[in-house]
Amino acid sequence: MTPRPDPSTRAPAAARHSALLPPRRWSTAGPRWSSLLTLCLIPPVLAEPPKPQDGSEKRDDAAHDESRWIRNIRQLTRVDMGLARSGEAYFSPDGQTVAFQAYPTDRSEYQIYVMNLDGSGLKMISTGVGATTCAYFSPDGRRVLFAANHLDPRPVAPPGSTQPAGKRSYSWSFYPGMDLFEYTLDGGKLRQLTSEPGYDAEGSYSPDGKLIVFTTMRGDDQDIWICNADGSEPRPVVTARGYDGGPFFSPDGKRIVYRSDRRGDETMQIFVNTLDGKSERAITSHDTLHWCPFWHPSGRWIIYTRGDHGGGPPRYDLYLVSDDGRETHRVTSETAFDGLPVFSPDGKKLMWTSRRGGLASPQVFVADFVGLTPEGKLAATEGETSPGTPRPKGQ
Repeated sequence: MTPRPDPSTRAPAAARHSALLPPRRWSTAGPRWSSLLTLCLIPPVLAEPPKPQDGSEKRDDAAHDESRWIRNIRQLTRVDMGLARSGEAYFSPDGQTVAFQAYPTDRSEYQIYVMNLDGSGLKMISTGVGATTCAYFSPDGRRVLFAANHLDPRPVAPPGSTQPAGKRSYSWSFYPGMDLFEYTLDGGKLRQLTSEPGYDAEGSYSPDGKLIVFTTMRGDDQDIWICNADGSEPRPVVTARGYDGGPFFSPDGKRIVYRSDRRGDETMQIFVNTLDGKSERAITSHDTLHWCPFWHPSGRWIIYTRGDHGGGPPRYDLYLVSDDGRETHRVTSETAFDGLPVFSPDGKKLMWTSRRGGLASPQVFVADFVGLTPEGKLAATEGETSPGTPRPKGQ
């Protein structure tokens, strides 16, 4: 999930790899499973998407009013804080602190930070060695889970571009040496939770703090596994062929949401499943990239990023979909990148990564979320709405 230093001009730092495993990639350009593993963060280099097949993909920015959904937008992270680019931020359980990853101006890889919501108390909690990604608070607010490769930070040459002539491409690079770690905020103790060869990252806690769901490549594919909070008893949950990643537990702890290339067309879609992996259901099914899903505290809605809706410059916006996939609402319409959205625990705030306002690099933003009540009832009664998601066969 590591952001690229500049997707338009240089290869990502995240494309460097440990010597433990051969590098691989998930990409829309070239073969479906080509030679570099993918990771998931801000913002990817985009591919020219297939033409949309339903009216919900059409966009009219002038007709869409973000204020029906978000108000009092505020930038949280800035370059003058020593953060060249920042993203993928998550709230603490009390909603007063955030954990995020940032590319510090004095280091060569992304690191994990915590900061108060008012902008004070900025602190790097990762080692400063190697790369890190995907920070997430424990339910008691005392620990932060993240992935890091500081135990094997050896860089390798970045891969060649997967961008075919005349096309844009989106891809994410993994570090095969990534493992899950847990940082104790009171005392600063860092504890390793996983140590198997292969990529272990994109982790998050269950609401009761007893489990962790994460993405792994312990075989030859990216799958979703669950383990105990101490890293013990890891077991597979989603193992279908193709990329499966970015999982989060539902607020009641009974389901997970994630993104997957289940359709085989490399656009990625949003899925919901039970913890035993036996009840997978597609929530989206459109010919565009669907990315970074996150639950509303009510458990009735999922917010996510939808990418590159049509021709012209690459575009990412935030969308809200009901947990059964039958109702979709567009939330943002900024011409700049908007992605990686998360709700505060009470559902009253939305935090996301953006380049709005003419920013040269992504930073973290927060706003009051007025589109839903805490119980998940629609408060924004007007605005762009999509029809129900068509179900793929067998879903």
